[in-house]
Amino acid sequence: MYLAKVIGTVVASQKSAALTGIKLLVVQPLDEEKRDMGEPLVAVDTAQAGPMDTVFYVTGREASMALEDAKKLSPVDAAIIGIVDQIGD
Repeated sequence: MYLAKVIGTVVASQKSAALTGIKLLVVQPLDEEKRDMGEPLVAVDTAQAGPMDTVFYVTGREASMALEDAKKLSPVDAAIIGIVDQIGD
């Protein structure tokens, strides 16, 4: 799992049928100090995240499995799986 901040949305008039009804968000990966790290990426939103939310996400096969119909292989590289309430000791 990785940390990120939601920085935008993606609107796609054409996309895979497996992604119908699924929100796509642009996230900026963060390091453990909540500083920007690397390039932004697009992730499917399974947690109902909003603008500027700090979230945690997964990549690879786990991202595809985060969708409700995990039995179908979906063309997903990153999925938001939770919203961070607090980071502390």
